[in-house]
Amino acid sequence: MKDGFIMDVTFKKDRKELQGEVKIKSMEIEHIDEDFQPEIEECSLKQKFITISPECVRCNLCVEECPVDAITEAKSDKQPRITDKCVKCDICAETCPIGAVKILETTSDVNEEVKFHVKEEKVPHRKLKLKNITVDEEKCEGSGECVKFCPTSAISMKKGKAVVDTSLCIGCGACANVCPENAIVLERDLGSIIKTKKLLVDQETCVQCMVCEENCPVEAIQLEGDEVVLSEDKCILCNVCSTKCPVGALKLEGI
Repeated sequence: MKDGFIMDVTFKKDRKELQGEVKIKSMEIEHIDEDFQPEIEECSLKQKFITISPECVRCNLCVEECPVDAITEAKSDKQPRITDKCVKCDICAETCPIGAVKILETTSDVNEEVKFHVKEEKVPHRKLKLKNITVDEEKCEGSGECVKFCPTSAISMKKGKAVVDTSLCIGCGACANVCPENAIVLERDLGSIIKTKKLLVDQETCVQCMVCEENCPVEAIQLEGDEVVLSEDKCILCNVCSTKCPVGALKLEGI
């Protein structure tokens, strides 16, 4: 495995150029007058995206560990995809054994010029260790799919059968997941989730509207009397309650 490149890129564009692009796009969608001139107000917008790069080895660890079932299952001919159900808890990025799940923070600033800044967040990775791996030679038909997706070249084909070098195997499970004959059985140890954020609750600001409780995807927060009670064992430190709180009583910040 190679050390991942951390993206940090800035794109700049003249504001008038952006106005021209908006005008052309608007004319394609609707029948508007050619004299139409779009107005683009000054603004600043920050957004967070999570994506899976083509380097994905189809191990399905991200799928298995996602607490809200927001990732589609990977197959040998199709990598997993993050759906709209994602709550940006970062667990998938922490879990990916090869760093193929990327967290991107984008900033868009519109002034005299338009500036787009894309920066990849550095994410700690959970410990992953092989316990045991076996290949059933009677089932193995030598398709080679396991060799194709192994990120550490721990598998080779000998006499038409898969052979695993356990000194190289990291226990990701890509081979077992893509094997069409289900000939590979793997056991592994996956470390605990690493908490890089904390949720702050301002009880005095809270207005007991229950929006946080109603929207928490894992039922980790509830209102008891006039106080917000957080279950730290259940909380996945996503951005749902903190972004939906109408009075800013909940704040998610890094530690």
